[in-house]
Amino acid sequence: MSKDAELVDVAATVYDALRTVRDPEKDATLEDLDVIKEEGIKVTRLNHDKFLINIEFVPTVPHCSLATLIGLCIRVKLSRSLVCPYKADINIAPGTHNTEVEVNKQINDKERVAAALENPNLSKVVEECLTDRDC
Repeated sequence: MSKDAELVDVAATVYDALRTVRDPEKDATLEDLDVIKEEGIKVTRLNHDKFLINIEFVPTVPHCSLATLIGLCIRVKLSRSLVCPYKADINIAPGTHNTEVEVNKQINDKERVAAALENPNLSKVVEECLTDRDC
């Protein structure tokens, strides 16, 4: 497989994993709501054995109070779905949220993510968003 084909394949794998994540408020997936789109996922090589995955998502409204939670769900889903070594940068698309800088900082901070997942209530909501309801 060529290097370009490999990057396309990893991006498709990421999209397939994330598209089924459920919105915390609505009975719909992030794909259904256009929060996650294929063109919002870019994969490059970080080094010879690790990928850099850039994910841009668009909250449903500019004042979405759950944007940080959606970013957390994306991060957890990635950690459970990818077997290849990677670094993920998850960000709100520029200009689509009132507090995008603050949200981006939170969802890309390892310590904040770890602390959030230690909260049983928050962890339960993340699990509900990641559960496949088609079964």
